[in-house]
Amino acid sequence: MPSSLKEKAVSFLTLAASGSVQEAYRRYTGQGFRHHNPYFRGDADSLMLAMQESAAKNPNKTLEVKLALEEGEFVAVHSHVKQHGEDLGGAVVHLFRFQDGLIVEFWDVGQPLPESSPNEHGMF
Repeated sequence: MPSSLKEKAVSFLTLAASGSVQEAYRRYTGQGFRHHNPYFRGDADSLMLAMQESAAKNPNKTLEVKLALEEGEFVAVHSHVKQHGEDLGGAVVHLFRFQDGLIVEFWDVGQPLPESSPNEHGMF
């Protein structure tokens, strides 16, 4: 079982991306969970339903964590997310605020990977 907040955040994302959304919420979210995704109501149930629909629509979704940082009650996870095998995917940063070891607040921001880029370092 994950012990650090960083490990809990990564486990939450890994479970959700693999389709085990309810389990991710059951294990890792706390009372009064709220999120800041502008496309859904700010409560846990609305985002959980959207994540379940995404998992059903994209059963081969992958999430590859590139970097995870923990500072006090906050965790940031930078990942490469692909909806399916041929998808270039996107760079996504998930931000978490924990209270008593559980996620109580959540933000996500993303940027699609371009087909080509002049940046020799890439997005990761």
